[in-house]
Amino acid sequence: MKTEPAAKPVDAQSLLEVDRIIHEPARLAIVAVLAACESADFVYLRNITGMTQGNLSVHLTKLEDAGYVAVEKRFVGKKPNTLCRLTPKGTAAFKQYRAQMARLVK
Repeated sequence: MKTEPAAKPVDAQSLLEVDRIIHEPARLAIVAVLAACESADFVYLRNITGMTQGNLSVHLTKLEDAGYVAVEKRFVGKKPNTLCRLTPKGTAAFKQYRAQMARLVK
């Protein structure tokens, strides 16, 4: 009779060490979208994530306070426009977060 090798235990300690700013699902969605493009405006982020305007605003503020996202308020024509992009710190944090998650999944 053939026996299966024992499953490798999950490194639960690694779960406790994940970046809590990024790990929250709404912020993870925002960071993932911004990682896929150079920048995105507020309306695009609201539409693609399905968040309300207030919810998106709160999460962007948390990401901005952490230094992960830069928010630029400007005008396009006569209309206000909010442009968001990942900072180098945000890009590095997201890369590290993905690496941690990949290790946990293995």
